[in-house]
Amino acid sequence: MSNVILARMGEVTLKGLNRGKFEAQLKSNLKWRLRNFGKLSIFQSQSRIWIEAKDENNPNFADAEAAKDILHAVTQVFGIVSVSFAVKFEGDFDRVRAESVEYVRTFLNEHPDYKTFKVEARRGNKNYPLDSQEICAEVGGDIIEAFPQLSAKMKDPDFVLMVEIREFNYVYSGKIMAHRGLPVGSAGRGMLLLSGGIDSPVAGYMMASRGMPLDCVYFHSHPYTSEQAKEKVIELARIVSGFSGSIRLHIVNFTQIQLDMLKNSPQDMITITMRRVMLMIAEQLALQNGCQCLITGESLGQVASQTLEAINATNEVVKMPILRPLIGMDKQDTCDISRKIGAFETSILPYEDCCTIFVAKHPKTHPSAKDVEEAEKNLDIQGMVEMGLKDVETITI
Repeated sequence: MSNVILARMGEVTLKGLNRGKFEAQLKSNLKWRLRNFGKLSIFQSQSRIWIEAKDENNPNFADAEAAKDILHAVTQVFGIVSVSFAVKFEGDFDRVRAESVEYVRTFLNEHPDYKTFKVEARRGNKNYPLDSQEICAEVGGDIIEAFPQLSAKMKDPDFVLMVEIREFNYVYSGKIMAHRGLPVGSAGRGMLLLSGGIDSPVAGYMMASRGMPLDCVYFHSHPYTSEQAKEKVIELARIVSGFSGSIRLHIVNFTQIQLDMLKNSPQDMITITMRRVMLMIAEQLALQNGCQCLITGESLGQVASQTLEAINATNEVVKMPILRPLIGMDKQDTCDISRKIGAFETSILPYEDCCTIFVAKHPKTHPSAKDVEEAEKNLDIQGMVEMGLKDVETITI
């Protein structure tokens, strides 16, 4: 008998001929994420991934309480739907019955107030002599006999005992929900325009959940934006990397570019011209770093630079696709995700980024092609892009 972690796969199981590649990527990501938890065996069977300690004295598998950290680490890996801490053992159905009762005995020591239960069973081995309903009835009867204080309840019981019959037998109760999605590395790399706000880290998280590894670019305007603003963005990249894996954060010195815009461009168009130059710089950095798309945290109509006209005005300066995963989302929904991934409290720290420092009081919300041409006629756009690409600071997180 041993303790194991059961991780359930989600969307990966819907893949056709490429399913094997997604499963291999997922197991590779789990191996990397769990590299500090001792020597582990990670194997997949049907829609399950089983994680076991190779060393029987591994402290992370001593009991459910000791396993909290490793269970949490597994939930952070995209492609996993939920995890459970289970007991694994061999033997016939008499052993299944005995181990189920013993599991409930230990479980009730931790939850003495529980009074109702339900048994659910799964048979990976369809040749097993009992079907799922028969397994539930037999095990449930044993539990009621061993613990008279308990009664069976099919709807909303205090706990559900799960029994799985496969190559080995497993019993467990409860599951911890994970973030679903597809394993990072199963899609092309993207370049995220990362600011210090709420939206862009959520956009990065959402694209990572679709299997996309990330680079990030941050536009820093020192001394108008402080070193604290820079550290805030680094911390946000670190939070996103907890889901996406390693991130290269490219920090662009944007100060002189913005000062030139402030001097030579109409006030109401600064936001648009600034976004256009940012995207042009981001695209070049993306090409240099093997990225196939740009990612922004824009949501339609949220601010002046996010109207359809403004979005069209910025789209036209790059050839690379721009992904906007938040484009149709309500701000509250974005905030909810930000809280879920642990980014919200960092995002609302009062350190302003370059977009808020130099924003116009009355920006043009519906810029035309003529407005853009007029705004940029006195600007050396290509020179600004080249300036931004000089001395880029890159941090691996």
